[in-house]
Amino acid sequence: MSDDEQGRGGGFEATLEASKGASVGHLLIRAGRLSNEQGLSRLQGEMGGAGVRLPHLSLMPHIALEGTRISDLAQALGVSKQAVGQLVDDLEGWGMVARVRDPEDGRAKRVIFTEAGRAGLLKGLGVLATIDDDLADALGAEALEQLRLTLLKVVAHFEGGS
Repeated sequence: MSDDEQGRGGGFEATLEASKGASVGHLLIRAGRLSNEQGLSRLQGEMGGAGVRLPHLSLMPHIALEGTRISDLAQALGVSKQAVGQLVDDLEGWGMVARVRDPEDGRAKRVIFTEAGRAGLLKGLGVLATIDDDLADALGAEALEQLRLTLLKVVAHFEGGS
């Protein structure tokens, strides 16, 4: 089997890179990953290297202010309830969330943000604002605003809006 057939040849690599660069979806995923990594690095720096990891950050947007069941969090993330339970244990240990009785089902628990958790959400958005500032420096304020407006349309499209 030739190198190209095995996927290691220069022709394949060039085609792969060109396809990645042409794919808006791939670029969104890559930009999101890089933005998450930047945000995590900055947040860890502000927190003195606390044990916050990307999975913790991935969980946060799925916790509704009124609370969310662990089973729903697991489904949203595509992981097991045990995996989400471990992340919630960490966040609970840091005082960011609490488990409370679900008012719709007394046997179930919901994960809610504590006051410290709500403050942490705002702090995290502040960290993201510093990344926006860096992007404005790199792209220009007008280009960044156009990107923001375009991303709002992308989000609305995928969420089923117009």
